[in-house]
Amino acid sequence: MNKISVKTLYEQDFALWIVDTVSKLKAEEFNQVDWDNLIEEIESLGKKDKRELKNRLTTLFEHALKLQYVPLPDFYRGWEVTIKRTQSQLRDILKDSPSLQNYLLEIYTDCYQEALENVQIEYDAPFPDICHFSSDIDSLLTKKNLQ
Repeated sequence: MNKISVKTLYEQDFALWIVDTVSKLKAEEFNQVDWDNLIEEIESLGKKDKRELKNRLTTLFEHALKLQYVPLPDFYRGWEVTIKRTQSQLRDILKDSPSLQNYLLEIYTDCYQEALENVQIEYDAPFPDICHFSSDIDSLLTKKNLQ
């Protein structure tokens, strides 16, 4: 395929573009690879993981705050399940990309602040302005009680 038809393939059928690109890489047909789009896709993978990490950490803090400060026992089990599931998802991301542990620590405070703002909209409870959850990654991602 020439360069114009490859870009058309990328725009028209992303899944087929992936198959085609992998096939060319395996066959070492490097001059046939759509490098611009391949580079863009690889860069977006790293950004996606970072966004996912941020979203999951914010969710973890939201549910931990609700569990500790919102007196609605009928909801506790659901919040506990969400905490457990979110911890597992965060562990999976960090298992695949251990270098993101540093990023998790970088976004820790921002995620807490976002979670705090979200739960303050939802509930009128005495949530702490300063994060009191452990910043130790192992504790944060394994303990039922995050303190």
